[in-house]
Amino acid sequence: MTRMYDFLIAPFVDYSFMQRALLGSLALSLSSCPVGVFLMLRRMSLTGDAMSHAILPGAAAGFLLYGLQIVPMTVGGLIAGVIVALGAGAVSRFTIQKEDASMAAFYLISLALGVMIVSLRGSNVDLMHVLFGTVLALNNDALSLIGLISAVSVVTLGIFWRGLVAECLDPLFLRSVSRIGTPVHFIFLALVVLNLVGGFQALGTLLSVGLMMLPAAGARFWTTRVGPMCGVAILIGMASCVSGLLISYHFALPSGPAIILSAGAIYIASILVGSRGVLSSRMRSHRHRTA
Repeated sequence: MTRMYDFLIAPFVDYSFMQRALLGSLALSLSSCPVGVFLMLRRMSLTGDAMSHAILPGAAAGFLLYGLQIVPMTVGGLIAGVIVALGAGAVSRFTIQKEDASMAAFYLISLALGVMIVSLRGSNVDLMHVLFGTVLALNNDALSLIGLISAVSVVTLGIFWRGLVAECLDPLFLRSVSRIGTPVHFIFLALVVLNLVGGFQALGTLLSVGLMMLPAAGARFWTTRVGPMCGVAILIGMASCVSGLLISYHFALPSGPAIILSAGAIYIASILVGSRGVLSSRMRSHRHRTA
């Protein structure tokens, strides 16, 4: 019993940096995992990955001017994310190029530009901090920002829930019967950017989308209803954060990758043993043939 306490609970009781990391990552799971579910249902999963790269040059510009300060890097990331989202949408609307291709072009340019900007002033350590985050180094300002983003996201999802679900099912029908269709789409994109900026504080620009998409993808193998799917995704995200932080602490591994790999392990387990996973599907098929 003592060993279990030392392994599972003691790190979060004895060390304040583990407490802040746990609080910040749980708050991120509460808001970003439902956003990931809607991205997945809209078949926009790779758009989230592209947007996570898109915030890099803005965050890097904030770093270049003010160093590793939360507010300038956050504001810069928000501005860059909005510019890339609007730019990719404008290119797809006014030219022959599709949105996925324009988004890929913009995110590659953003990634290269961001790395170059960080390299102008910072060291390799600073570049690793921007790309992969430092969840174990979250301070009170970062926690406040993540908490604010989480609260805004949860409230917004609650207010526009029906519109978001309807747009996932049939966006053209929603726009034909209601004027809320287009505003809901842009509000949702704003939530994506906002949660990626929040995730950037803890997991960096390259891994922040992992906590958004892997729990959502795993939840798809447990239920078909949107509400329960969001709940399952949140539980998977929180479990991934707790297990990842413990693995990072006990085995001296990077915290961000440990969290994302934990989410990946749960995703693979969901594929195999989920109620809609491979094994359950084969068992149902076998019972149907023998009936």
